[in-house]
Amino acid sequence: MENDNTLEHLLKIEAQAAALVNDAQAEADRRIHENEENNRKTYEERYRVETQKRESAFRKEKEKIKEQYQKMLEDYRNGISTAKTDVEKFSALFNEYVSNTQ
Repeated sequence: MENDNTLEHLLKIEAQAAALVNDAQAEADRRIHENEENNRKTYEERYRVETQKRESAFRKEKEKIKEQYQKMLEDYRNGISTAKTDVEKFSALFNEYVSNTQ
C-alpha cells in the first residue's frame, strides 16, 4: 500500500509539473506575441515617419527642379524671340558650304 501512495504522490507531482510547464509555455507565447506586436507597431510608425520625410523631400526637390526648368524654358524663349535673323549672312554661309561640298 505504501508503494501505491508513493506512486500516487509522484503522479500528482508530475501533473503539477506538467501544469507549470504548460503555464510557463502559455506565458512565454503571450510575451512573444506581445513583443512581436510592439515591434510591428514600432516598425510601422518608423516606416510611416521616414516615408513622410522622404515624400516631402521628394516633392520639394521636384518643385525646385520644375521651377528651374520653367526659368530655363522662359530664358530660352526670350532668347529666341529677341534673336535677330541675318538672312544675308545665312545665305552666304549656306552657299559657301554647298560650294565646298561639291
